[in-house]
Amino acid sequence: MRPMASVVGIGALPVGKHLDRLEHEMMLAALVEAVADAGLAKKDIDALIFSTPRPYAEQRYFGTFMAGYLEMAVGDILMEVLGNGLTGSIAFDVALERVASGKAKVAVALGVNKELHVPTGEHMTWSMRAVGDVDFHVPFGVTPIAWYAFNAVRYMHEYGLTREQLAAIPVKNRYHASMNPLAQLRKPITVEDVVAARDIVKPLGLLDVPPRSDGAVAIVLAAPEVARSLGNRYVDVVSRGFHHEGVHQVSSRPRPLTEFESARIASGKAYSEAGIAVSDLDFAEVYAPCSIVELILSESIGLFAPGTGGEAAAAGATTLGGELPISPSGGCGSRGHPPHVTPLYNVFEAVQQLRGEAGERQVRDAGIGAVTGELGDYNATLMHILASADAG
Repeated sequence: MRPMASVVGIGALPVGKHLDRLEHEMMLAALVEAVADAGLAKKDIDALIFSTPRPYAEQRYFGTFMAGYLEMAVGDILMEVLGNGLTGSIAFDVALERVASGKAKVAVALGVNKELHVPTGEHMTWSMRAVGDVDFHVPFGVTPIAWYAFNAVRYMHEYGLTREQLAAIPVKNRYHASMNPLAQLRKPITVEDVVAARDIVKPLGLLDVPPRSDGAVAIVLAAPEVARSLGNRYVDVVSRGFHHEGVHQVSSRPRPLTEFESARIASGKAYSEAGIAVSDLDFAEVYAPCSIVELILSESIGLFAPGTGGEAAAAGATTLGGELPISPSGGCGSRGHPPHVTPLYNVFEAVQQLRGEAGERQVRDAGIGAVTGELGDYNATLMHILASADAG
């Protein structure tokens, strides 16, 4: 596996409420941690790729504001990117491209997300209702969770998935999160807790969906030769795959609700480029904002055959120690979900796993991992394959 670039430093704040901290203070803390982790200084950084803050952030031109706050000259590029749930993945992908192309020796993908200071109604208007077709969906109250409920009902109808099997996914994620010091929700839950929780949109209940979250992450990427000069704590990025179906939620043609075509195609590209099979993965850290998304995504990226992911999750296959752990961080549902930076938290977890630094939740002999950012029924997926320094 030939590296495109290497992750040499990571930094992140615990996910949760940060009401007493300004966004630029949160961003600074994560960045300082990541640069120190890499053994570099700010003068070594050629590119800063920010995930654009959420729409209710007060500071505009956040990237240039941060450069000024840091008194930091940037020689290659300084930019913000935006792609809803893909935002953090795009920031990482652009930083990766800057290094892989030789335009930068060191690039940082970073971002901050604050939303818990915003009233629920305002959050719903800005972040949930308006992501559909504002002329067609919004007047009828369709939100992403409502659409995922459609997926769940159809999947149950086609494959006989039980409510208890689906509930095994948030139970597993909470178990993983209980061992993650960055996680927002750590108190263990049971299948009975999930089934009995109040409805959000049937059949999805409160524990099937993610909390609102604040967070900040920074990921330092470097050219492979730079990474190797810094020591052996680097993690190589060996491939990427992307696909968008040209559909925004509702297709003009009938299409299945029980698979994500974009994930199937994007993951196929990533496996092929890395020269691996899906069976070579040791874990997957995925962007899955509710239980049914993780289930469908696990099948769409080839971890399980269609219709078998729920049974596999209930049997423990995706739990630490199982056949293929999914989201050892606790995932969106329990680690927490600051949407624009969630994919960067996924990279953070993957790097910890591949450096053997995940503590109690360490995946045994982790050598190759997949991370995703995706838009679910908004029909786009970006996957990166990461490998440890000694993965070969």
